[in-house]
Amino acid sequence: MGKRLSKIYTRTGDDGTTGLGDGSRVRKDHARVDAYGTVDEANSSIGVLLAVPAIPDEIRQCLVEVQHDLFDLGGELCIPGHQMIKPEQISRLERELDAFNESLPALEDFILPGGGQAAAACHLARTIVRRAERCVWTLAELESVNKPVPQYLNRLSDLLFVLARVLARHERGAEVLWRHDRGRRA
Repeated sequence: MGKRLSKIYTRTGDDGTTGLGDGSRVRKDHARVDAYGTVDEANSSIGVLLAVPAIPDEIRQCLVEVQHDLFDLGGELCIPGHQMIKPEQISRLERELDAFNESLPALEDFILPGGGQAAAACHLARTIVRRAERCVWTLAELESVNKPVPQYLNRLSDLLFVLARVLARHERGAEVLWRHDRGRRA
């Protein structure tokens, strides 16, 4: 494990650079920093979701494990060449996705983000994970990225979509469906 910080501010970033996990320094707007920063934002948004009362235990357990994975994933992105995300973690997400999706009816309409406090927070987390995935693909155009990293983020966004559906039904009994014909005259 790395050094513990006893002093939070260092002033080393005042020149617009930040230190990576390998000790090198890059600009704060570097694609690598954008990628791991957006993963951190996604992890924080899942923390907000977990702060919502009355989330079913099986969803809570799943999301806590995801938070640990995202912390590892961000660490991997922070240290060029380091690998922490494994195909087994993607397989676990797929199993959880299938299990949660099994009880849901087939999708016949688009769903609007919402359906209750937890469902809305889950949709927000999903969109941030999608952005993190895009940032990782931007980084992959410039530098080598471990193949399971974007795959993990892709599956996670799918899982969060399914969990949002489950949570909407848990909170309100139904999802908020997009009505394509609202307000139009025949």
